[in-house]
Amino acid sequence: MKGMVLTEIADRIGYITLNNPEKRNALSPTLISGLKEAFEEMRQDDQVKVIVLKARGKAFCAGADLAYLQEMQAYTFEENLADSHNLKALFSLIYDFPKVVIAEVQGHALAGGCGLVTVCDFAFSAPSALFGYTEVAIGFVPALVSVFLLEQIGGAKTQELLLSGELITSSKAAELGLITEVISADELEKRVNDFAQNLILKNSSFSMSETKLLLRNLTQESREKALNHAAEVNAKARAHEDCKQGIAAFLAKSKPVW
Repeated sequence: MKGMVLTEIADRIGYITLNNPEKRNALSPTLISGLKEAFEEMRQDDQVKVIVLKARGKAFCAGADLAYLQEMQAYTFEENLADSHNLKALFSLIYDFPKVVIAEVQGHALAGGCGLVTVCDFAFSAPSALFGYTEVAIGFVPALVSVFLLEQIGGAKTQELLLSGELITSSKAAELGLITEVISADELEKRVNDFAQNLILKNSSFSMSETKLLLRNLTQESREKALNHAAEVNAKARAHEDCKQGIAAFLAKSKPVW
C-alpha cells in the first residue's frame, strides 16, 4: 500500500508503517482509513502471524491532526460523533485484533498517538521518545484513549497521566506499564524483530489469538458501553469554547489563557 500507510510482509511479520513524517504522522481521516485497511489486509493474510506497527520520521504519531479538528468544530454534533466513532473503530480494531500487535516507537507518541501505543499488545521504545496525553493543554478531552488506558494500567495511573497532560520519558512510561521495554535507538528494530520471531517460533497462533480474545471478552460489554459514551464526550468537547481557543492558539504557536 502506498501513501500515508505502508505495508510489508517478511518472515511471517506484517509491518504496518505510518508514512506522513511531514505532519508527524498525525491522525487524519486519510491516515486512519489507511491503518484500518492495512490491518484488515493483515487479518486475512495467513502468512502473517505477528504485526509490527511502526512509523517513519522523527515522531511516531503526534495525535490528532489539529487543523482537521479545527475544521470539525464547524460541523454538527452528529458529524463530529461519526468522526469520533471512526477513531474508536480504529482503536478497537487494533485492541481486539486476533494477531499480536507490537508497537515499535522510534519517536514521540502524543495524545491519540499515545493511544495507538496503548491499544497494542507490546510496545518497545527508543530512550528519546516522549509519551503523553496532552489533550487537556488544548481544551480537549482524552475520552477514547481513557477507556483503553484505564483497562491497561489502572485508575490511579490513568488519572495521573490524563489530568496532568504532562509528557513523560520512555523509562517512566515503562515504569507505569504503558510500554514494555526501552531499547537503544540503534537496537530498537532488531529487538522488535527478535521479539516477534520468538513469538512466531515458540507460540501457537491459535493459542495467542484465543488468549487475547479471552482477555478482551472479560471486559467487552463494559468497554463497548464506555467507548460509546466516550465518543459522545469527544464529539461534544470539540464544540466547547476552550477547545476552540486551545486549538487556535496551538496552530498560531501561542499559548491559550485559561
